[in-house]
Amino acid sequence: MSHFDASLAHFPKITYSRYRKLTAYFSDLKNLWEAELPEMVAAGLEENIANEFIAWREANPTEKITERMAQEGITTVSLGEPNYPKLLAEITDPPHTLFIRGKLPDSSLPTLAVVGARKFTQYGASSCRQIVEPLARQGMVIVSGLAIGIDGIAHEAALAGQGITVAVLGSGVDHNHIYPATNRELAERIISSGGAVISEYPPGFEATNYSFPARNRIIAGLALGTLVIEAAEESGTLITASCALDYNREVFAIPHTIISSVGIGCNNLIKQGAKMVTVPNDITEALNLKNIQQVVENRQKISASPIEEKIIDILSREPKHVDLIIKETGLNGPSVMSALTLMEMRVMVRNLGGMKYILVG
Repeated sequence: MSHFDASLAHFPKITYSRYRKLTAYFSDLKNLWEAELPEMVAAGLEENIANEFIAWREANPTEKITERMAQEGITTVSLGEPNYPKLLAEITDPPHTLFIRGKLPDSSLPTLAVVGARKFTQYGASSCRQIVEPLARQGMVIVSGLAIGIDGIAHEAALAGQGITVAVLGSGVDHNHIYPATNRELAERIISSGGAVISEYPPGFEATNYSFPARNRIIAGLALGTLVIEAAEESGTLITASCALDYNREVFAIPHTIISSVGIGCNNLIKQGAKMVTVPNDITEALNLKNIQQVVENRQKISASPIEEKIIDILSREPKHVDLIIKETGLNGPSVMSALTLMEMRVMVRNLGGMKYILVG
């Protein structure tokens, strides 16, 4: 990402809609820094917002923003860039830019979101560890929100399994603004273990009441499915599950006794069709990842060919007929069929029958 993209993401009024308008109009965002009011308005920016941006860019030189980010070890990725998380780009309201400390996992690795109550029970903590640690050990990336309670336990379980975990914040990712402060040391361990701490909010942003519900959509959007460990009947945790349903992702829940106040949300989810989870295999089977470790090992050993990369780029977990694959990749039929056969052998794609394929993981 250019330092102009990163700088634009710091502007407080840069919503998803405004970002798309500006990047559609200015082929190089460097031109936005040289643009005057009429050109910004022509790009679709409201006049008052354009005036605010002009004043803001004068007070916030890109060089200083870039320097501050480098000092904190912060990078960014924006929509349309090759390393923007593929699953996240598929949701209806993706963040236009992510601020990152650490390293985003390979998008080919299967990812599970794990969420739950801040005021957890020993049953919830034990269930979280028993499910998450084996999955992380097998190679599944664990995404959660770094909150006190089940979120933190999920991250700890992933680290105990020597796996990769990603923390999505409702604050800035710079060390002094990681929220909650009690989990800053955990955030550093996540980063040092090969994972990442990410946010759509720029460095220096302090968490607010609205930023937490907003970040929940990112947690759900990054994952193939969301596992709810514990949730009261009216819990913020259920926002993440609702987002997962909206994005056509799987929702899983741990069953609880009927007298558990923090289990009502989970039990209701199960009654509404969420998949009940009692062992890690419940998740891998539901996501068609029965051989998850084999998937991870194969992908580590064998990199995708240029033809396979084109197929991966247009496939998702929604079935796609081979004729459409050929059309969208621009490749000839024999090349596509040959590649799909090899990819199926390497558990990269799955043939659902009727010449329809999905991406595995």
